[in-house]
Formats: sequence, C-alpha cells, structure tokens
Amino acid sequence: MTIRPPLSPALISTPEQLASALDIPLPPLKAIHAVYPLRISAYYLELIKKIGSPLWKQAVPDMRELDDLVGLEDPLDEENLSPVPNLVHKYPDRALFLVCNECAMYCRFCTRKRKVGKPEMMITDETIAAALEYLQKTPAITDVLLSGGDPLMLSDSRLEYILKALRAIPSIAIIRIGTRIPCTLPMRVTPRLAVMLKKYHPLYINTHFNHPAEITPEAALACNRLADAGIPLGCQTVLLRGINDSPEIIRQLMKLLIQIRVKPYYLFQADLTQGTSHFRTTIDTGLDIMQHLIGHISGIAVPTYALDAPGGGGKIPLTPEYTKTLDKTLEFRTYRGAPCSYPNEITAWK
Repeated sequence: MTIRPPLSPALISTPEQLASALDIPLPPLKAIHAVYPLRISAYYLELIKKIGSPLWKQAVPDMRELDDLVGLEDPLDEENLSPVPNLVHKYPDRALFLVCNECAMYCRFCTRKRKVGKPEMMITDETIAAALEYLQKTPAITDVLLSGGDPLMLSDSRLEYILKALRAIPSIAIIRIGTRIPCTLPMRVTPRLAVMLKKYHPLYINTHFNHPAEITPEAALACNRLADAGIPLGCQTVLLRGINDSPEIIRQLMKLLIQIRVKPYYLFQADLTQGTSHFRTTIDTGLDIMQHLIGHISGIAVPTYALDAPGGGGKIPLTPEYTKTLDKTLEFRTYRGAPCSYPNEITAWK
C-alpha cells in the first residue's frame, strides 16, 4: 500500500492555481511543472505576497531550472548508498530514513529535486518495513534521521507508528527529524503533535529557515511548542544567491532563530543539484559571511558552514583562515583582525 499523507486544500499545487494567485504567466509554470512539481502552502504564499523576492525565489518555479548544465541529478550519490529503498547509509553509525515523499512546499533548490513529490519516490508499507528490518539487522547504526519529503506531512498516527518501531530497536539511541514545516506550514505543529513527539525522547528536530522574514509569530509558536516538549531544535540554513547571501541577512536570521529557541546548526553551501545552479554562491561568499559572524554575534548563534561533498563524501566544514604555525608558535589574527600568537610547544617538567 502506498502511504499518502492527508493533503490540505490550502496547498497550491498546479500551475493554474499559482498563475492565478500571483498574477504571473501560465506557460512557463506549465513547462517547469512538466519536469519538477510545484507546491506552496497558502500560509507561505501570503508571506510571498507580503515580502516579495527572497521568499518568491525559494518557492516559485523559474525557467532557469530547465537550463542547468552543471548540476547533477543525484549529487550526494544517495541512490548508490541505499541498501534498501528510501534508506541511505552513508556514515558508519547513522542512517537517513526517507519516510514521506511530499512537502508543504517544494523548495526550488531541493537536494532531492529529482524525486520529491514525484512517482520516482515511492514510499509504501513494504519499503518502510524493509528499512526497519535493515536497521534491526545493523546494530552499528545508533542514530536515525527521518526525512523525505517532510516527515511532519504524515498524520500523527503514521508518524508515531514509525517512531515507535524505531524505539523498539535496541541499538538506536537517537532519533532526529528533518522538517521545514515550522517555516512553511507552522500550524501543522499542534499541541497534540508535540505531546506525541515528547514520548520518544531522545528526539531532536532540525528545521530549515533561510531568511529573517520567515521568522513569523506563527513560526515562533510552532518552534516554542516543540521546545516546550523538551525537543532540542536546530536549523539547517542553505546559502542561496540573491536570497540570503549577505552577512547582514544571515546575522539577522541567526539572532532571530535564537530568540525562537532554535540553535543555528549548519549554514550549507548549496548542493550541486540539477536545476538549482542559479541559487549557488561561491565558497568565498560563505567564508566572508562566517567572518562577519564569528566574534560579532554570540557563539551560540554561529552555525557551522559546510558543504556536503559530491558523490557521497559527507559533510566538510569550511572555516575562514585565522591561523598559521611558525615553528613553535601559532600565529593568528583575532576576529577583529589584530595579530596574536600562542606558544605551540610543551614544556618538560622535572
């Protein structure tokens, strides 16, 4: 049986609906939709109308998606790292478990653009069972990340079924959920959902905000409900050209995240995904942003800037160069640019 989450009528999912809602030409939307699906929640659509460009670009299809000569269909080599369908085992002790093939909004820069919201991503009772069996037989895996699509698009009962099954596997110590729902459809985070999730600690949630305008009262309420349930919250922001690729925007976003009890976790260099080249920045842009964060805002608000290495190489941290070693001294500069040194030798005590 194919698992389909309940679809809200407040989701715009056809070119005709979007063209009418935003008063934009229909033919380009239809051309893109023939290759990549579209979906925008009514909530996020109202934010787009209010804020404009930085949110519009994340959600509204762009003809440049069809003219990408650089991107790769599966940049992280997930398909070749899947011992069973919809489970990616890349790191020795962790697994990525894809439990839903839909999202409240199909972000135009999505890493799994090749299959999220499409028939290519088929999730059934049988695929869920096969993944659970693999996890049961692989005790080296102690940490499971639920993703998709968006796991919070599942009904409470379906999501709880999966969480309960994972908790029944003795070797799994940590369960994480990756979701953009607090940003794109925050009303989905109900008190009932929070109470249910609380039963499956230790449970962590990484959500996804890219711009300060996404931190709304509704988003804050959703995050606070989860935090009040004892769930540590992190944010995985993607660096996107023309959306958030400036120190000022990222600094404001990081500060606002802390205020709604979300710890900035990663600032990701955009993946080399087919159809997303127009979103990518240079690495130097990201390093410059980090240099404007480190020392200039609280350390708790500073994410790790990282790229997910093409071909399944894993996450690589990227940090501005502050140091060089000269013989027995470490020479470096402070966040203000002032030169400083530190002895790099051990004194032998008698």
